[in-house]
Amino acid sequence: MAERAEDDATLVARAASGSEHAFRTLYRAYVRPVYWLAHGLVGDPSDAEDVTQETFMAAWRRLPELELESDSLLPWLATICRFQAANRIRRQRRDREHTAAAADESLPATVDVEHQVATTLLVDRILDAVRGLSPLDQQIFRLCAAEGYAYQAAADELGVSHGVVRNRLSRIRTHVRAATGTEGA
Repeated sequence: MAERAEDDATLVARAASGSEHAFRTLYRAYVRPVYWLAHGLVGDPSDAEDVTQETFMAAWRRLPELELESDSLLPWLATICRFQAANRIRRQRRDREHTAAAADESLPATVDVEHQVATTLLVDRILDAVRGLSPLDQQIFRLCAAEGYAYQAAADELGVSHGVVRNRLSRIRTHVRAATGTEGA
């Protein structure tokens, strides 16, 4: 890594205040190590590029709340990169499973129409309950309940703390159970 005129803490403070030049300097300094970490995690150059970009986008959003605890920004970026890579791998796995399920065109021997109708009605009630939530709560529900994100991964994606996601998701689940009449479920 080439020597920079300013240390990471100074650049982080300037970037957090909105300096695109400072953030660009940090990006140039760390894009290669982040890319190679992403490549090692996802194993594909194209996915590694995407994970690298997602890492820096998440970093840009989270810089104002960062308190740099070392001389280097790299450990923090590596943590974000690991979460972004895990999210990508999870999405790809889910997509493959859905694609495989869609390719299987065989129907079960018997179809329980009553069960399908009850399930459809429950899903509709859940969606109605979720529509009544705040935009942040809707995003938390989508990420954690629908897409399977872990609390910290969802927190990183939304730029909030782990505790915010955990507490709000608990309240969301209670709200949805009450709205759908499934409190005992």
